[in-house]
Amino acid sequence: MTKHLLRDLDQLKKHLLEVGGLVEDAIHKATTALLERRVDLAQEVMGGDGEIDDREVAIEEECLKILALHQPVAADLRFIVAVLKVNNDLERMGDLAVNIAERSQELAATAPTPMPTGFPIMIAKVEEMVRDCLGALVALDMDRARKVVDADDEVDDIHRQTFLEMQGIMREHPDQVVRATAIISVSRNLERIADQATNIAEDVMFMVDGDIVRHGGASTP
Repeated sequence: MTKHLLRDLDQLKKHLLEVGGLVEDAIHKATTALLERRVDLAQEVMGGDGEIDDREVAIEEECLKILALHQPVAADLRFIVAVLKVNNDLERMGDLAVNIAERSQELAATAPTPMPTGFPIMIAKVEEMVRDCLGALVALDMDRARKVVDADDEVDDIHRQTFLEMQGIMREHPDQVVRATAIISVSRNLERIADQATNIAEDVMFMVDGDIVRHGGASTP
């Protein structure tokens, strides 16, 4: 690896992690807005999405420039391919955080009522998955990446429970349909963030050993 390629790859990783930090912050603000009825935080998330979008485009252009200039192979090429995929996953996470912020703003305008029983656990688990997938990316940590993949099923289970809980509320209390629908939307967006975190964890595995582990093709520990 030439020193110029090494420099460009280090810079690329730095830029990707900066986007990861913005996305992690957006998710935390969106979920806090939900739980604490903080319209100001919801608006911050919505207002900050443009920066995440702009950075996603800049990183993609940076990847294409490195491919054209250096024509990397083997591990370096895998790294750039993984960065392109992770970059897209992070941008999508930012969009999902905006969706949660929008629903949080709607719910803040309704009468205060208890959130679904599994929501605090779900939010904590999703935020942990986001932290762990980014941590796995920084350290190329396979164990931490596998931890994220394993946690996805738990989030899926809570999402299903929330859906059933809200269905019951809508049947028993027709006046709560709008609120229950908004909560189902939040739950679905949290579940999708967990999916994106899982994608990033699987991309880390690909980056480390070249194995494609999506769609059931998990590598053997």
